[in-house]
Amino acid sequence: METLWWSVRSGLLMSAIALSGSITLLLSESALRRVLTPLVAFAAGALLGGAFFHMIPAAAARLASSTLLYALVMSGFAVFFALEQFLHWHHCRRESVACKKPLGYLILIGDGLHNFLGSLAIGGIFLIDIRLGVLAWLAAAAHEVPQEFGDYAVLLHSGWKKGLALLLGVQLAGHK
Repeated sequence: METLWWSVRSGLLMSAIALSGSITLLLSESALRRVLTPLVAFAAGALLGGAFFHMIPAAAARLASSTLLYALVMSGFAVFFALEQFLHWHHCRRESVACKKPLGYLILIGDGLHNFLGSLAIGGIFLIDIRLGVLAWLAAAAHEVPQEFGDYAVLLHSGWKKGLALLLGVQLAGHK
């Protein structure tokens, strides 16, 4: 039962950390426009940096075939490109209709998947040892603030309203 409470508390605290994007609600519209592009660039750089400097080298060390690894990486890019094109086509077929940019939907899909898998991992670590669970949670929380700022900025850049972007970010982050 104690493990359950540690897991629940860590999830609630992660949701509170996800509210870090709410700081931008205090900015004027012109100030928000000035910081929006750098925040989107920061989000893209953080994601690519994490992938190319951490995940891909770790995968290369474990896979026997580097060709398979690079085929999987390129397949991932191709799938998300195709998904973005489909979303754009599906939601923006008529010129008279204002639509949200597909990147916002992709961020929500990717962040939801990332948080779901991270939740499973951290929950599993709590089951093994509470102290290890706390350490894993701290590692996840350390990257949560910049990630949430970046995700929030991408959602705003994609045409989402501030409140909805913040709410969706908190909902997705709460699953960690």
